[in-house]
Amino acid sequence: MLSTFHCRRIGVVLMTFLWAASGRQTTGFVQNAMIVSRSHRPSKCLSYSIPSLTRDVLKGKTCNHPFRRTIASGSFLSSSFPRDAGADPTEVEQRVAEMGAKIRRLKADGISKDELAPLVTELLALKELANSKENETEKVDKTATIEKRGGDKQRVELIDSEIRQVRLEKAIAMEEAGHNPYAYSFNPTHTAAELQCIYEGKLRGGEEDENADVTVAGRIMTRRVFGKLAFFTLLDESGTIQLQLDKKRLGDSFKDLKAWTDAGDIIGVSGTIRRTDKGELSVYCNEWIMLTKSALPLPDKFHGLTDISKRYRQRHLDLIVNSSVRETFRKRAIITSTLRQKLNELGFLEIETPVLHNEPGGAEAKPFETYHNSMGMELTLRIATELHLKRLIVGGFHKVYELGRIFRNEGISTRHNPEFTSVELYQAYADYNDMMELTEDLICGMCSSVSDTLDIEYGENTISLERPWRRVSMHDIVKEQMPEFDFSQLDSSKSASLQLAKDAAKANGVPKVDSLGSVGEVLNACFEELCEPTLIQPTFVIDYPVEVSPLAKPHRSKPGLTERFELFASGRELANSFSELTDPVDQRKRFEAQAAKKAAGDEEACGVDEEFLVALEQGMPPTGGLGIGIDRVIMLLTNSPSIRDVIAFPLLKKEE
Repeated sequence: MLSTFHCRRIGVVLMTFLWAASGRQTTGFVQNAMIVSRSHRPSKCLSYSIPSLTRDVLKGKTCNHPFRRTIASGSFLSSSFPRDAGADPTEVEQRVAEMGAKIRRLKADGISKDELAPLVTELLALKELANSKENETEKVDKTATIEKRGGDKQRVELIDSEIRQVRLEKAIAMEEAGHNPYAYSFNPTHTAAELQCIYEGKLRGGEEDENADVTVAGRIMTRRVFGKLAFFTLLDESGTIQLQLDKKRLGDSFKDLKAWTDAGDIIGVSGTIRRTDKGELSVYCNEWIMLTKSALPLPDKFHGLTDISKRYRQRHLDLIVNSSVRETFRKRAIITSTLRQKLNELGFLEIETPVLHNEPGGAEAKPFETYHNSMGMELTLRIATELHLKRLIVGGFHKVYELGRIFRNEGISTRHNPEFTSVELYQAYADYNDMMELTEDLICGMCSSVSDTLDIEYGENTISLERPWRRVSMHDIVKEQMPEFDFSQLDSSKSASLQLAKDAAKANGVPKVDSLGSVGEVLNACFEELCEPTLIQPTFVIDYPVEVSPLAKPHRSKPGLTERFELFASGRELANSFSELTDPVDQRKRFEAQAAKKAAGDEEACGVDEEFLVALEQGMPPTGGLGIGIDRVIMLLTNSPSIRDVIAFPLLKKEE
């Protein structure tokens, strides 16, 4: 004769097998069975008392066991055990209620714990089955994820289409029930962040603010349903907050909540505020409404959206699942707004200039070409806003700027995107020294708008924006890398000087210098190759050769150089500035030199812009000009390694 305890042990083993045979997860059931065992014999731990066979079940080792056929045949199944994995959820809930009532009656009649144990175990198993039915849609989503990892692309598409169809059918069911799955409007009273702030340090675990009346809206990120209780994680623009939903409060609408909602849906709820026993601040919901039914699932919550190309192509998904990406673009908006505000306070006017140009100019870059049909004109997209803004200075404005898109038909890299954002500004009666002061002021202001310090982390480096920033001439910084050679001692008018410069450059590993036609161009090539990557801290490199600065005024005291600077930090250029050239004769000569390079095949050289020259001949006051690459500044201030990380929708190759 077996003791009651041994019978109970055997029952647990058999029921574990039965649960595994039905294709269900066994962990939850066995945990419940352990509770039953401990309630009768606290001194024994079930993990010790369960035979090794049951442990094999838990570890998924039952596939080849001789008991498998017997179990699968159902010969051990009692008539009441919930083995039907396809049972209707309503029927399962009804059986849970009936079993619960039966147990309560038996308890009232004084049944012993040993006699009651099998019924309690069966009740727990029924509840597990009910929970599995409630999460059926989530399991379909998981199946899709598993298929994706398997690499079967055709099967992935099929699974995704099935998920989409199930969700669209839910939307139809809502419409048939008189509920619009795509609402017109909603009025939240609070954001998630506001509620977290209001209740910081308030409410103990399990305590509720019954006087609170809050309404929030957002996207369901996670969805956990436990019988008559559910917890959702809701995401809005400010962050996340937990929703607590139960049948007692929601009544019949709780059934609809379980049947109609999925992760990814956008819902609105109202209720009180409660802190759960585990300390999680929650909206304790009195009512809910579907605002937008999502037809597609969110990315796998464990692996996230990690494919870089997919993140850029489907930026909406990237923003949904990656809070750091949302924070980057929030900071971008703050930075550009701060820049505009600062310039406006300084008296600058923002005036828009054309995107379509007859003649590309203002920079050395290959343009995008287009054609205007009705006017029969070949046009290009602007490569800079410079020449039109200068014409505004000629017209009498003293301070003008434009923050906008620039288009250059060039390569793509972590630093370059064909379509990017820059600000160009021009100030009458100023020079490049004034522009250096203004550049420091603007960039420090942008930094302070998103950070409480001017010491910022970028990659492995800490970059200090504390003023003043280093200022060094191009000649001097190149000599630091080439101490045996001094470009400033060369006479650029002699051909022998050019050859000496080329030989020195090649000796220091500078590539592609044979085709360069001037000492100034060789000097610039040495700087770009040897010096630029070393400029981690903010540095103004000043006094560029005239050959690479066609729009800058000649240096007032250094022949062959111009009053020009570029700002570098983190090894890349951030800004470019001139004391602007105002001599129309000199400007024409430089344009013609550029046109000759263009005719010789240089796709980045510009032609002669006659309209700008006519304006310049009218007379332009002494002017300082500045251009700042906004995307690169934002990269620096948000610690973003690639320009694509700070452009919401970067240009990408078309998918095959």
